[in-house]
Order: sequence, then C-alpha cells, then structure tokens
Amino acid sequence: MTLSPVLNILGLLTTILGAAMLIPMCFDLYFGSPDWQVFALSSLLTAFVGVSVWLATSQREGFDLGLRQAFLLTNGSWISIGLFGALPFMFSELQLSLTDAIFESVSGITTTGSTVLQQIELASPGILIWRALLQWLGGVGIIVMAMAVLPMLSVGGMQLFRTESYDSADKVVPRAAQLAGGIGIVYASLTAFWAIMLSIAGMSNFDAIAHAMTTIATGGYSTRTASIAAFDSVAIEWIVITGMIVGSLPFAHYLAIVRGGWGPLLRDPQVRWFMTLLVAVVLILIWHLGSSGMPVGVAIRQASFNAVS
Repeated sequence: MTLSPVLNILGLLTTILGAAMLIPMCFDLYFGSPDWQVFALSSLLTAFVGVSVWLATSQREGFDLGLRQAFLLTNGSWISIGLFGALPFMFSELQLSLTDAIFESVSGITTTGSTVLQQIELASPGILIWRALLQWLGGVGIIVMAMAVLPMLSVGGMQLFRTESYDSADKVVPRAAQLAGGIGIVYASLTAFWAIMLSIAGMSNFDAIAHAMTTIATGGYSTRTASIAAFDSVAIEWIVITGMIVGSLPFAHYLAIVRGGWGPLLRDPQVRWFMTLLVAVVLILIWHLGSSGMPVGVAIRQASFNAVS
C-alpha cells in the first residue's frame, strides 16, 4: 500500500488549516492582543509542513485511493488537524500543556464541545475565535472541502462524482464539487444570518460571530465560562435553540428548499425520526421540570435548550 495519496491529501488539509489560523491572528491584531504572533508562527509552521508534504507527494496523473488508504486518511486527518490545531493553545498566553491543548483542539474539530478551560474569559479574542472556527470547520467545512477538492485531484473512486449521471441528495445538484459549493454557501449563509440575529438580540458583534459558528456547527463552545447563561437573555436562548436544530439537519436539503422544494426535507426518514425523538425528549423534560415547580415558560425553554444541545 502506497502512502503518497494519503500524505498528499493530508498535506492539503494541513495547508488549509494553516491558512485558517490567519483569521484569529487578524482578530488579535485588531484587539491588540500579543497572541497574534502565536497565530502567525503557528500558521507559518502548519502551512510550511502542509505545502512541503503536498508538493513532495503530488503526481501529474493523479492517483488511486483504495479502501485501506481511505480509512488511513480519515484517521490521519483527525490526528493531523488535532495536533496542528493545538499549537495556538500551547503557545498562547493560556500556555496549556500538550495534553490539554490537544484535548481542546480535538474537542473543537470533532464538535464535541468539552473544554479544559476554567476561565474562558481570560483567553485572547483570537483563541476564542479559533475555538469557534475549529468547531465551524469540523461541522461541515472539511467534508465540503473534501467533496470539492478530491475529484479535482483525480483520486480513484472519487471520479464517480465527476460523471454527469451522478445524482446526489435527490438530484439537488449533479456533481460533488457543485454540491460541496452549494452546501458551503448554505453553511456560511446560515452562520451569517444567525450572527446577525444574535447581534440584534444583544450580543456584541464578536460574541455573535463566535456563537453563530458554534451554534450552526452544533458544537457548544462559548466565549463565556457560563456559556449562553452568561447573557441572561430569553431571546438569545431561543435563537441558539433554533440555530442548533437548523444546523443538525442535512444541509443538502436546504439547497432543494432554495430551489423551491420542501419535499426532500419533509420526506427524509432521518429528519422525521430526529424531530420525533427531539419533541419526545423535550416533552419528557418539560414534565420533569414542571413537576419540580418550575414555571411552564422556563421549563419549556430549558427543556428545549438541553434536549437540542
């Protein structure tokens, strides 16, 4: 089994991650945090390694990617992104240990939402945005990138996506690159919309951007130690609840909605089962909270938030 195809794609993913580090660097520069230097160096190192591996393993005629290589690529991607994503956490003013930094990075990219930070407010703006960005990329960004890029790399098996006869997501779009582009636009648009809604509801623009990314990614990272409860806003809670539900549904169906068709979403068995289970859990929690004396309105809100998250 040759490792060139796997290393080539890992190099590309690592390069993209390095470029993404420039975003939190800009935030730290804007807010005057010295951690911008950490992101600049982390970006340079990550991109250098990524580009070097990518160039060293590139081939003119493309390559075939077998089943074993695909499994290796999947595991290697999470390991690579988790390790390089941990660099800013290690060398920022937080000075997390290697274990804690990797934990925070992996928790972000896998949208798990667990954190080792005890006082999140002490982190620089760049670190806070980096946490949100890791979850946002983990939510759907990596999948979209893979669907768009792998066919262009002539990876064996992925050429299926380049045929005109390929029908994806109930024929929303005919090819993987187009599907990836469409999903990416939907994902970014939903994130922007929820950022605006959170800003209108009372969040600062910075908090709104960070929470919009983690809400649509259904990740759970926050800029506050107390999370959403820190804002003490019913409107913000309902906006986040709605955003998490929207972010948990198949994004390909949103393309069909844009084209005027609600049918694929309403007929999808996984959507039906998901919503049925969600409503059932919410009702059970409402009954439990209500029986303990909690006001009905508060019980509905807390039950909905906890069930959805």
